[in-house]
Amino acid sequence: MGVIKRVVKPSTRKGKRSLMKREPKLIENPKTALFLRGTKASQVAITCAKDLCRMKKPNSVYFAKKHDLRPFEATNETETICKKYDASLFSFVSHNKKRPNNLVIGRMFDGQVLDMVEFGIDKFKGLDEFKVPKFAVGSKPCLIFAGEPFLSDSSDFSRIKNLLVDFFHGEEITNIRLEGIEHVYSFTSSTEEDKRIHMRGYKIVLKKSGEKTPTVELEEMGPSADLVVRRFKLGSADLFKTACKRPKELKPKKVKNISKDAFGSTLGQVHIPRQDLTKLTTRKMKGLKKTVAEAKMDKAEKVREAQADKATTSSSSASPFLVNTARGTRSASASSSTPPGGLQVHFVTS
Repeated sequence: MGVIKRVVKPSTRKGKRSLMKREPKLIENPKTALFLRGTKASQVAITCAKDLCRMKKPNSVYFAKKHDLRPFEATNETETICKKYDASLFSFVSHNKKRPNNLVIGRMFDGQVLDMVEFGIDKFKGLDEFKVPKFAVGSKPCLIFAGEPFLSDSSDFSRIKNLLVDFFHGEEITNIRLEGIEHVYSFTSSTEEDKRIHMRGYKIVLKKSGEKTPTVELEEMGPSADLVVRRFKLGSADLFKTACKRPKELKPKKVKNISKDAFGSTLGQVHIPRQDLTKLTTRKMKGLKKTVAEAKMDKAEKVREAQADKATTSSSSASPFLVNTARGTRSASASSSTPPGGLQVHFVTS
C-alpha cells in the first residue's frame, strides 16, 4: 500500500507568500533562466554563459559552483534544481574531448524538461571584445531569424527557433516606443544539413535624418558565435500542444467582420449595397460624348417608353362593367360574363 502524501501548509507568512508566487496565474511571471556550469568547462563556454546571463538580466541567475550534471543522460537533477529556484529556463556549459565548448539550452513545463538543444560554440567573441555602448538592463530585444530552415514548420529548426524566442524574448508587453528598441539579436542558418546557426548581436543607433523618422544604423555589439547543433531532445507533439494552450479568459473574443493581420493591425469588413455605376459622375471627355445618331436613338427610346406607360395607365383607369338598358336590365357585360370572383352581378329596375 502506497504512502499518502500530506498537504504541506506554510507555517510562516514568508512561506505562504513564496507558495503563492508559484501558483498558476492567468498571466505568468517573467521566466527565470538558470546558468549552470559542469565540473569541466572551458573559458570560452564560461564567458558565453556569462554573456547570455547579462542579456537575460534581471531574469537570470548565474551559478559559479560546479555541478555534476548530464542533462541528456539524466534529467532528474536538472529538474530538481529548476524546481527549487522556480526557473522555467536553464543553460548548462561544459567541456570535454568529445564535445568541446558545449552549450545546452532548455526549458521546463509542469516540472519536467520540455525541449533541450545542445550546441557547439565556434568562433566566439564576447560582449567585452566590442568597444561600443551596451544596452540598458531589462530592455526588450528584437529577434530576427533568417534562413530557409526556420521557415518550414515540419523542420526541427522550427522548434529550435521557438525555444530561442522563448529564451530571449523577455517580458510580455503591450506597447513599446521607438527609443525602447536598443539592440537586435540575429540568428541565421543557410541549410538544415549544415546544422550551424550564426548568432550576432547589434546595437541600434538612431541618427538624425532631417525628417520625422530617424535613420537607423546597426553596430555590432556582441556576443558573436557560430552555434553548431549537436543533439536535441524535443517534447512530443501532444505535450508541446498542452504547453502552448492558453486559458479561456485570455483568448480574445471574436468580433464579427473584424480581424487582425500578422503585424497586429485591425482590419474591418464593411458590407455596402450594389452601386449603380451608370449614375456615377465622371470627367466629361470628347471621346465619351454621344454622336447625333446615338442621341436620336436614345430620344426615340424615351418616347416609346412614355407612350407605353401612358397606354398602361389609361387601360387600368377604365371601368370593367358595361351597362345595357335596352330592356330595363343592367348586366355586368353584354354577354353576362362572370367577374374574376366567380359572382354574376345583375341590376333590376322597376
